[in-house]
Amino acid sequence: MHVFITGASGWIGSATVGELLGAGHEVTGLVRSDSAATTLEASGATALRGSLDDLDSLRKGADGADATVHLANKHDWSDMAESNRAERAAVETIGDVLAGSDRPFLLAAGVAGLTPGRAVTELDPSPFSGPDSPRGGAENLALDYVEKGVRSISLRFAPSVHGDGDQGFVHHLVAGARAAGSSGHVGDGSTGWSAVHRSDAARMIRLGLEVAPAGTLLHVVAETSVSSREIAEAIGRGLGLPTVSMTPEEASERLGFLGAFFGRDLTASSTLTQDLLGWTPTGPTLLEDLESGSYFRS
Repeated sequence: MHVFITGASGWIGSATVGELLGAGHEVTGLVRSDSAATTLEASGATALRGSLDDLDSLRKGADGADATVHLANKHDWSDMAESNRAERAAVETIGDVLAGSDRPFLLAAGVAGLTPGRAVTELDPSPFSGPDSPRGGAENLALDYVEKGVRSISLRFAPSVHGDGDQGFVHHLVAGARAAGSSGHVGDGSTGWSAVHRSDAARMIRLGLEVAPAGTLLHVVAETSVSSREIAEAIGRGLGLPTVSMTPEEASERLGFLGAFFGRDLTASSTLTQDLLGWTPTGPTLLEDLESGSYFRS
């Protein structure tokens, strides 16, 4: 299968490229720079220069492939309205290209805010629709294309996709603890995040591409919940710093936008995903990754 991937040079995208190539698929990846193109082509994939704002590059990539995996996102926390607009425009552009083709269209989504007070399951629809919603309501927009002849599949990622080299949320928690001189959790630290190792995420994406039916909600989740206290204590041990309790206000002051996220339950199960795909996560847990020391290198 020839697969077009946006975000091909990113943390999750680069692992997915390797997984697909290793399974015998052909890959074309959307990249924004010459250096990213060189790295991608060295792996055995084909580079397509473009960006989420270059809708013609999205049309070209999707039109020339048997399947599309959309992993790119602007993630501009200072201008979420622009990030949401760009995401919705990208999904609409790809969906229009694939309409009537029955080709797979997998897109990245998240578990945050879907079912406050309990872990999200694959049976829970997203409440976010319309351009003013988080991610521009992209998940529901993509699923609307099922009725237009697209095999749309949502990839709902855990808030932590961890591993050696991670520059995501856990990396920023470590940086915040290092700067503050202590590792903090909000309140009693009983809130939790779901998590998945990068290698498990890439394998799940490949399996979803190969076998998941149209309209499927897949959870890229290995651990349903890792408590914020456990995360903070592991960071404290790794840095040789004390672990402290923070108020929500202190968390926001210390961690910026991430402070609000760290004090929330962002949990999800993946039982149905594992059963459907025959997928069993085998990579290190989040706490094992933290204990390995990879997050604490200078």
